[in-house]
Amino acid sequence: MSEPTIKPRWIDRWRARPAWHWWWLFILPATQRRPIALLDGLALRARAWVAGELGVEQPAPLRLWLWRVFVLPDSYAYRHTKILWRIIRQAVMWPIYTLLRAWRPVQHWLDLQIDRAAIGDRMDSAALALPTLTLGWRLLIAVVCLPLLGVIVSTPLQPLDQALFAVLMLGLAVFARQMPGKTARVFLLTLSLVATLRYLWWRVTVTLPYNEPVDLAFALILFAAELYAVTILLLGYFQTAWPLGREVATLPANTDEWPSVDVYIPTYNEPLKVLRPTVLAALGMDWPADKLSIWVLDDGRRDDIKRFSEEAGVNYLIRPNNFHAKAGNLNHALQHSTGDYIAIFDCDHIPTRPFLRATMGWFLKDPKCAVVQTPHHFFSPDPFRRNLGMKDGEPAEDMLFHGLLQDGNDFWNATFFCGSCAVIKREPLLEVGGIAVETVTEDAHTALKLHRRGYTTAFINMPQAAGLATESIADHVGQRIRWARGMIQIFRTDNPWRGPGLSWAQRLCYTSSMLHFLYGIPRLIFLLAPMAYLFFGLHLIATTAAAIIAYILPQLIHANLANSRAQGHHRHSFWSEVYETVLAWYIAVPTTMALINPKLGKFNVTSKGSLVDSSFYDWGIAKPYLLLIVINIAGLGFGVVRLLAPDNPEVGTVLLNVFWVLYNLVVLGVAMGASRESMQLRVSPRVNGEMPVVVYRIDGQAIRAQSLDYSMTGIGLVLPDGIDLADGEHLRILLPSDDDEMAFNAQVMWRSERRVGLRFENMTLRDEANLVRCTFARPGAWYTSPVVNDKPWQSLVRINTLCWQAYSQLFSLVPTLWRLRRERHHSSAVERT
Repeated sequence: MSEPTIKPRWIDRWRARPAWHWWWLFILPATQRRPIALLDGLALRARAWVAGELGVEQPAPLRLWLWRVFVLPDSYAYRHTKILWRIIRQAVMWPIYTLLRAWRPVQHWLDLQIDRAAIGDRMDSAALALPTLTLGWRLLIAVVCLPLLGVIVSTPLQPLDQALFAVLMLGLAVFARQMPGKTARVFLLTLSLVATLRYLWWRVTVTLPYNEPVDLAFALILFAAELYAVTILLLGYFQTAWPLGREVATLPANTDEWPSVDVYIPTYNEPLKVLRPTVLAALGMDWPADKLSIWVLDDGRRDDIKRFSEEAGVNYLIRPNNFHAKAGNLNHALQHSTGDYIAIFDCDHIPTRPFLRATMGWFLKDPKCAVVQTPHHFFSPDPFRRNLGMKDGEPAEDMLFHGLLQDGNDFWNATFFCGSCAVIKREPLLEVGGIAVETVTEDAHTALKLHRRGYTTAFINMPQAAGLATESIADHVGQRIRWARGMIQIFRTDNPWRGPGLSWAQRLCYTSSMLHFLYGIPRLIFLLAPMAYLFFGLHLIATTAAAIIAYILPQLIHANLANSRAQGHHRHSFWSEVYETVLAWYIAVPTTMALINPKLGKFNVTSKGSLVDSSFYDWGIAKPYLLLIVINIAGLGFGVVRLLAPDNPEVGTVLLNVFWVLYNLVVLGVAMGASRESMQLRVSPRVNGEMPVVVYRIDGQAIRAQSLDYSMTGIGLVLPDGIDLADGEHLRILLPSDDDEMAFNAQVMWRSERRVGLRFENMTLRDEANLVRCTFARPGAWYTSPVVNDKPWQSLVRINTLCWQAYSQLFSLVPTLWRLRRERHHSSAVERT
């Protein structure tokens, strides 16, 4: 009996076609070749028409196609090029638009048929029931799921099969992304986990060039950076999978049962204008006066701070030395105050009146609670927001940690003490020896010690205080260097995986926050890795371009979709790369040295309240970005040369590296834009805030207006139609405060249609206290405005726009720099003569 004929699969026939190769796109086949299908015939005619329009005579190498398209079209084809590419663009986009139009009614029908909110609630309820399962059920689930995960991760697939599998996974991800609830978020994170582990398995088993020692050495460096990035990614998933969303715990109705609180405000070299609002706001907090004690801890030993403290009626404390910086200052105060709890505010963090009411309830509800932390919120723009001109609705750089990671840590009882805007219970703090002094990040280390003793911590995700952000990109870099060094010091001296007292979840959360600051070297590797191939021809990923796309693209898309869902309200897509690029060069060495010798480094104070007289490039900060830009531009040039080389068999590999370099240049461009300091001339930062205001003129006329913004020196208003105030006119304005109103003297400083700017005048200390009560310290003052939810594609467009603006500003300096160089050269020549 003859063997049965096995009919090849359609996918195998597709792969076997010559059209599968990229040359099919550019090189016309021999004229004697007979088309084997209708599509071939149409494709031949289309390519021939495009070649004729561009003036490309066949056969022609790829470099001629690229030259005609991007550099210098043939004189005959020049007038046709614009029309040609308009036709090509429409031909490409028409199917996409058609599919989108066809999908909209389907999606509308699905929205009517599926109650996503109800499904999300049921999924969340089912997920919350999982911890109640018996040990047997948990083991059964593990026995079923873990082998299945191993099979999915380790099954080898050809590029096209892998692409089809990726499409299936992405379809599930898109569906899950539209579902509300935390379980859908966890499902997205799980899909990303599968794609990431599958990519790692493929990298280890397929792509490392084991037979080429030089290639292998550089490939292992890149793989180590990828392995670090994946580790941080997965640890971040663990932290953000299920934010707790803790509510405020109520206090007893009888205020006699409320405990006593000491308020510590440490200061060193900050100006008095920064400290005054914080002290006045602390005095106005809603807490029994006999149970509230305010302490100004002045390590600068300044007479003006002492006089103000005496005038305000608060305790003023200094010490004979500045040992251990802020931690030593706080520990010294512990020896002089007696309150049951200690609220700590940096001298620029202005608390709202209900701060203690919002935080103290959890201490009474949970006797083991040692720390209640609230978010750090900033009413002045950080260097990124100011220098890059970020819009309202775009989350600030600090929001990811203070808005999401801390909330996620709270689910695992791993909330960190952040040094300010927090309350600590005195007894547990004394039990661990006070504020930690072994590292320069005393706050996180103190929380770690408390967790080791079995105490709990809590996070209330509602801003109850606000302060000043770092004034410049240099200050921001210096602050982050200290944080990075301190967290690595903790990792070396008090490693969360050594010693008793921590749960496995707490160990993972601490490890994630500590290892995160090691991103300096991996980020630099990613910025330089393409040059290994473009400069020297080294293959760091030893496989075809099609395979690389089939494996790495799904992993990147899944990671972006998962992070967009989990972090979308706290950080938009692609911004983490920008923030890391700005800092990578500067934290790489300090963190490495801290790993080697954790005793290196000292505490540095972040300056606050300074002014920027004019816009300028901080070249001291920008030099590394310029160097990396030059290297990547050189790599781009080498890539173009390789593309135009005749008979290049690795065009796909070259194109992948070129795209990698282009992405690096986009990120580096935004980093360069962040180093251009914008002008900041306001003595007091303005805070956006709308509230009803009553304005009284000298003749007694009352005008009801609306505030736009305010500061400690003035307020901006919108007047009703038909009202005109004169420049320099003196007024009396009333600002709301609970059920009362506070009156202030003001003068008109400028006008613009219905908008006016007023400056407060003749302000006494009592007036300042009342102003703080009505503005900075009013309840709900820092409930942030809604952040625009992340849309990865729009975020990518936004990043590219900022990149283009940054390069435009940079290149606009070239004529000026060239002129200055010529003037210096001329001056030197004159001096020599």
